[in-house]
Amino acid sequence: MNEFLQQIFNGLAIGSVYTLVALGLTVVFGILGIAHFAHGSLAMFGGYLTFVFSTSMGLSFFASIAMAMPVGAVMGMLIERFAYRPVRDAPHINAFIIALGLTMMLEGGNLLLFGADQVIIQTPYQQVFDFGGIFVAQLRMVVIVTAVTLVAVVTLLLLKTKTGKSVRAVAQNRHAAVLMGVNVNFVSSVVFAISSALGVAAGALIGALLALAPGVGESFAVKGFAVLILGGLGSLPGAILGGLVLGVSESLAAGFLSSAYKDVISFLIMILVLLVMPQGLMGKK
Repeated sequence: MNEFLQQIFNGLAIGSVYTLVALGLTVVFGILGIAHFAHGSLAMFGGYLTFVFSTSMGLSFFASIAMAMPVGAVMGMLIERFAYRPVRDAPHINAFIIALGLTMMLEGGNLLLFGADQVIIQTPYQQVFDFGGIFVAQLRMVVIVTAVTLVAVVTLLLLKTKTGKSVRAVAQNRHAAVLMGVNVNFVSSVVFAISSALGVAAGALIGALLALAPGVGESFAVKGFAVLILGGLGSLPGAILGGLVLGVSESLAAGFLSSAYKDVISFLIMILVLLVMPQGLMGKK
């Protein structure tokens, strides 16, 4: 039982990061209908940037994240303005191709700027607590609390602010929102800023929890879309639930079978869920 609970906790930590990645993708896809495959690569850029701020400038872990997130938000706004906005009313294949191109560009940029070496973001959270035989790493607790805080902030932004109301209006009916005076271009910029900032935070947490290396961004983009599909396309609660389900299933598979099978098991669970619920766990039919 202790081993089972241990793997559950470990899965919640990595699942929290998956949730942040998927939440950024959900905001973009659910509101603008864009499959932003470059999101994972942008997240890795944010992780590398956090690493540079913490090592070169001597900033604390959270201060480095706080500096990296606005940079990511600005990059997201630039991507929206110059890459996606010109093809907003074009066939979806255009945005899809642009997303793939952006992924390769960002991956190449990360490799050029930060090198091919694997890096780990150092944090002061090195303690391990023993709760009746269940070992809880302080860093994993910090990751979970950070993810919960960011999810709460985004939720409040979308539900309690005028900007959030505009975002939800565009998500429900873009043409009606335009007729009611909503500035769709502004909403698009805000959505990409939020999505990219969340991605940067996720990249920083991955850099501290696991490591940063070339190709990791593409892997997390795939996991993010898996969570997006599992939870239900465009559903924010679904992204949260899907991220936790995927993270816990991976951790249980790695703990009781083999780490080589964790991806197979997690995607098998996703397929089985979709066979029963094609709309995802919390998606609309």
